[in-house]
This record gives sequence, C-alpha cells and structure tokens, in this order.
Amino acid sequence: MSDIDTRLTDLGLTLPAAAAPVAAYVPVVVAGGIAHVSGQLPFVEGKLVTGRLGEGVSIEAGTEAAQACAVMILAQLKAALGSLDRVERIVKLGVFINSTGDFTDQPKVANGASELMVAVFGEAGKHARSAVGVPVLPLGAAVEVDAIVAVRPA
Repeated sequence: MSDIDTRLTDLGLTLPAAAAPVAAYVPVVVAGGIAHVSGQLPFVEGKLVTGRLGEGVSIEAGTEAAQACAVMILAQLKAALGSLDRVERIVKLGVFINSTGDFTDQPKVANGASELMVAVFGEAGKHARSAVGVPVLPLGAAVEVDAIVAVRPA
C-alpha cells in the first residue's frame, strides 16, 4: 500500500469509481506534466448534493460537498494516472459555489476541498485557489471543483 493509500485509509476515505462525463468533454487531460481535471460534482452517499448556499444549504453541508468534489478529483486522477503516487503537487483548485447574491462565505465552503488535499498530500497538497459564487451549477449542484495538478512521469 502506498503512502497516499495509507493516508486515505487513515482519513476513512474510499475512492469511488471515477464518474463518467455528462457532456462532450473528458474528465482529465494530461499535457506537459500537468493534469487538468474537469469540474467534479459532489456526491455524498451516492446522492448529488444540490441547492444554494445562503438559501437552504448550510456552510457545513457546502463544505462537505466541496470535500466530496475533492474526493472525486482524486478518483479521476487515480483512474487517469494509474496511481495517486504520480501526483507531484496540487497546483490550483477552482471552487464554484452555487450561492445567493448576499452569501459571502465561499472561502469557508472551498476549504472542504483544500483541507482534504493537504490531508492527503501534505505540503504537496497546498495550492493556489479560486472560490467563486455562481447563480447556478450543472444539475443544480451546490458545489463544483476543478483542479490543475503537476504529475510525475509514469
């Protein structure tokens, strides 16, 4: 078992199967040593987390949704790379939060994804980030997260 697999186990996380795309795109593109991971939606216990922050979805539920998106990013990376041990660094996360116009705690919600990356990858999990409020996301999702990741050669 690799160090990353051990950390996932210690965190009580099991990676789901990588989700299939819902439109005309691929989940991960690796070019020039960088993996670009398409936006991932939050599934908790097999159910899509929907709704808007500031309108029925709590910060805690939003944070959990962001973490679920990060777990799916890990699943996509493992499927594309063969092993999470190839991850050299999480470079950037883009976190999109379905929120009302007066909701301003997007950074708190985004921490769900950011803190997971640090828990899994340590120093290499620290990254640049955007946390953006948007009026709607695909399928009514509460959160969507994409990633840019530096990878080691196979």
